Amino acid sequence: MLNWIALAIGFCLAMLAGRIAMSDRTSFIFLSWNLALALAPLLFSVVALGMNRAGWRYMALLALVPWLLFLPNAPYILTDLLHLKLRPPVPLWYDLVMLLAFALTALLFGYLSMICAERVLLGVMKRPWVMLSHVVVLFLCGFGIYLGRFLRWNSWELATRPKSLLKAIAVRILDPSEHPTTWMTTFLVGGLLIICFALTRGIGTASAKRSRSTG
Repeated sequence: MLNWIALAIGFCLAMLAGRIAMSDRTSFIFLSWNLALALAPLLFSVVALGMNRAGWRYMALLALVPWLLFLPNAPYILTDLLHLKLRPPVPLWYDLVMLLAFALTALLFGYLSMICAERVLLGVMKRPWVMLSHVVVLFLCGFGIYLGRFLRWNSWELATRPKSLLKAIAVRILDPSEHPTTWMTTFLVGGLLIICFALTRGIGTASAKRSRSTG
């Protein structure tokens, strides 16, 4: 899996480098930073999984806190498709492929991190509850994407500006009727992420069963 992750990152960065060479501009350099942020939850979840395997169960659960805070950064790059428009001399199709490469790679990081987190949670929760937690987490990602795209909040601002961020969240929870965009974004994006995750898990499970049966 590490080889495929490295290949995906390399492909994204190669396309970004190609765009910079074609346009002589660094307009989309922010994608590299967004991809690094998308990798953060995977790193936290791998650390948590390692702790869990070493028998440090409570430390592993503690490591899932920053995992959850950074997880919305993974699917967030899907919203960077909003930047797609014709920017000569770069062809529109090139930008489309580049943006999709970054978005799908980041989404893969997020889903892989959820699988790692799942293995940690199965040590303290029954499987149905873990599956339910996936649903809740992905809806929270939808809410996090709203905070990032519309209100321009970042994950680390929970530590640097906690009062302002919590106030922005509380206003929308306490008076949802005044913020329809918040909840439409949360449920539509969250629903899409749940469907994609279920499909990804289903394909992976079917592939694993075929490998065991042929082995």
